[in-house]
Amino acid sequence: MLTRSQLSLRIPDADGTARIYTVDVRHLGDTEDGEVRARLFRDGALSSVSRLPARFAVPGGHIEVATGTFGLKRCDFVSDTGERRQLSPHPRSAEGRRAALDRAHPRASRALGILSLLVVVAGVCLTVPQLIETLSRIPPIADTLGTFTAPLHLTPAANAGVTVVVALASVERALRLRSSWLDDLAG
Repeated sequence: MLTRSQLSLRIPDADGTARIYTVDVRHLGDTEDGEVRARLFRDGALSSVSRLPARFAVPGGHIEVATGTFGLKRCDFVSDTGERRQLSPHPRSAEGRRAALDRAHPRASRALGILSLLVVVAGVCLTVPQLIETLSRIPPIADTLGTFTAPLHLTPAANAGVTVVVALASVERALRLRSSWLDDLAG
């Protein structure tokens, strides 16, 4: 469920016939070479394949697809006028199940979204000082700028626990297509 994303959009062709365009991304990569690619299907037939980030031309605009460390960052239809609209996730996909939770329980969904953002921000606040401390101990940097000591040191087990919790929060954000550079930095 977390290894594949499928999102669709109905777009009318020039003759007015509505076509369903579906983007399929296998996050663990293709079985042949491990490369993560986006596939565009038109009414169930493979239309195009591209490495990510991808841009597929469709009637009336194009579809943009981008991934991050934890899943999709965006999968949007951008019209020729610049209007942006997110594709709808397949109901059985992880993104579709997260969207169903949002529809069925909007308050709980909002609370979960806020909690995941707070966890990711806390992860950044813990990770960045430790990273700066590690970098400041490199001899040329230490000789030039001095060393930095992080205000908080966690045990390896606590660091591992924080990493797992932040990764789960980042996955939750990716399921809502809210993933950003913060998620990559925190993880």
